[in-house]
Amino acid sequence: MRIPHSLVTAVRVGISAGLLAILLVFSRDELSALDLDSKGAAAAWLTAAAFVTAAAFVTAAARWWQVATTLDVKVSGRSMLSTYLAAQFVGNFLPTTIGGDVLRVNRLGRMCGSQANAFATVIIERLTGWIVLPMMTLSALVSRPSLARNSGGQIAAALALATLVLLGLIVWVAEHPKGLGRLGGGSRIRDGLGAVHMGLSVFRRHRGAVGRLLLVGLAYQFLLVVATAMAGAAIGVNPGLRAWMAFAPMVLIVQVLPVAIGGLGVREAALVLFLDAHGVSHAEAVLVGLLLYALTLLVSLSGAPTLALGGRRRRGGASAEAQLDA
Repeated sequence: MRIPHSLVTAVRVGISAGLLAILLVFSRDELSALDLDSKGAAAAWLTAAAFVTAAAFVTAAARWWQVATTLDVKVSGRSMLSTYLAAQFVGNFLPTTIGGDVLRVNRLGRMCGSQANAFATVIIERLTGWIVLPMMTLSALVSRPSLARNSGGQIAAALALATLVLLGLIVWVAEHPKGLGRLGGGSRIRDGLGAVHMGLSVFRRHRGAVGRLLLVGLAYQFLLVVATAMAGAAIGVNPGLRAWMAFAPMVLIVQVLPVAIGGLGVREAALVLFLDAHGVSHAEAVLVGLLLYALTLLVSLSGAPTLALGGRRRRGGASAEAQLDA
């Protein structure tokens, strides 16, 4: 039985609203007591964070283009960037976690002539983030063991290890001849999964491409961590760079889980959990989360023009937006 999309959306909106309401109620006294030392300094930090977030989006587009190039999907870097920005706008302004990726697959598929290959580039590009993020967390925890001496640090370590195990299983199934290697032909889904298998096989034969891809992925995720630290600095939250390196990646992982709208509520709850033992009040953690969401929305607005311009019909083909609900 297919669950109505409207019901799923309503549940996710309810989860976001409920989590935020609980966090705000329990933090209302701390929120009312917050006092920014300098509004000018806060504005400067947030402006810098917005520019760093924009740089992160450009780096993510470069990572996607690198995947496409390795898989011999011929598309210009400029087209990849415009498509990625349009997808960010869709993903952050519409009540869905996959809308942006669906748009990426549809638009790239139209440009390269293969929906299956376009699907493979998006999936493999996503997988690189799930490698880099837990490694960043574990590296920070190893370099500063005191971060793992409380429940938040221990949960972050467990989540990072679980992510790596799950990722290893996914990659093994996707790359193994008896896994996705058995698929191919018969339906768009089978074609897409078969293309993922072939794409991973290509990367397995080109270890240099894997290294370059991971370096670009590391740069992208590091920029997001820096933007998080800047958002914290805007309101006087500074647990230290290694603390941000340990916990911000796990926040990035949990906020993409398809249980809330735009990660609202989930992101803020994760920040409260991870930063509680590091001199950060619940109110400050919640405010950092809301600032990060606002920054993402602001920078995502840059994708609105490319969404509108790129959504026009080409050679009689349906627009990507029309295909989102197909």
